[in-house]
Amino acid sequence: MKNIFDSKDVAETIERINQLTPTTKGLWGKMSVDQMLAHCNVAYEMTYEDKHPKPNIFMKFIIKMFAKNAVVGPKPYPKNSRTAPQFVMTSEKDFEAEKQRLIDYLNKTQALGAAHFDGKESHSFGPLTKDEWNVMFYKHLDHHLTQFGV
Repeated sequence: MKNIFDSKDVAETIERINQLTPTTKGLWGKMSVDQMLAHCNVAYEMTYEDKHPKPNIFMKFIIKMFAKNAVVGPKPYPKNSRTAPQFVMTSEKDFEAEKQRLIDYLNKTQALGAAHFDGKESHSFGPLTKDEWNVMFYKHLDHHLTQFGV
């Protein structure tokens, strides 16, 4: 798996993002390319912004029990798997704005580095190791870039 904290791996990931166009079609799933970019930005919004409500203690426990391993573990996401409500995109998005936001988030994450994230509290899972943060960020993005053929 690529390392979201490594400048070379981030540059390669940004190259993949730059191959997308507003008319790129997904190989599976229902999202358009602009919705996919907005969907991928949610993970970074939850990390850097106070935009999404945090789950209460009971919901956080449930999420940790049933979703954490799927999100931060090495096993790839299956095609057409369900997502959390905050990640569902139904309206049209601004392709260029979402693309630039995603690139900016990637650069910010890489610049902050692994040490910044080691033990950092996640929105839904509690404290994560730097490796778990890397898997969570990279695996999700790789899944959707692959979905759109890049």
